[in-house]
Amino acid sequence: MSARTIRRTLGVLVLPLALAACDPNDWLTDMKQQPSVNTWQAFSMDSLTGETTPFRGNPQGSVPMTGLTVASWEVSYTPSMQAVDSLSRVPNPVEADARSIANGHRLYQVNCAVCHGELGDANGTLRQLNPAYGFAPAINGAATAARSDGYLWGMLRNGRGLMASFNRISESERWDIVNYVRGLQGKYPVPTGQVVRPGEAASFSRVSAIAPTVPVLHVKPTTTGIVPKAEKAADDDHGGH
Repeated sequence: MSARTIRRTLGVLVLPLALAACDPNDWLTDMKQQPSVNTWQAFSMDSLTGETTPFRGNPQGSVPMTGLTVASWEVSYTPSMQAVDSLSRVPNPVEADARSIANGHRLYQVNCAVCHGELGDANGTLRQLNPAYGFAPAINGAATAARSDGYLWGMLRNGRGLMASFNRISESERWDIVNYVRGLQGKYPVPTGQVVRPGEAASFSRVSAIAPTVPVLHVKPTTTGIVPKAEKAADDDHGGH
């Protein structure tokens, strides 16, 4: 038997063993097999560079149609004190008018009040649920009031510590939140309290026109036209229609 024939024979014998040792799930993908990422996890398809922006944020390095106030190459999206401090000098271009305050109120209640409280006093829903969750600081006091608008905006952009990035909110609307927080600090009067629930379509800003809505509280579904089972069974027994 020639060497060439021997190689062919060995190849035929080894190939089934090699294929049997491979799990198709390791190298085949389809619509049934997709990566799953939880709400606040970071997502990356690149194991070397990695994606550091939380999944709820806009993709790292993306540029909105309106442009960027500060590009990622100028100040990174790293959730660190140094990065946020670097944004302290960014001026607030949005006037704290009625429109900005109303929009800031809505966005604050949907995104921020759960931790920082409706009044900015850190008595948020999480803390009310369990005092051990009261890790968010109050933002209506002198310490936060002493920070610049750019610093507060930078916290929303980058996040820091336990606070995740909220760059899924557009840049201009982040300034609306900053203007509203200044009101909570006493700079000018602002409305407080819940205006919309996070699951309602109105809680989004031109992001989704088909977001789910929440039924009005304490309203039961109508039963008009529904025939009780007992009556229906009796009609069937008597041949009713």
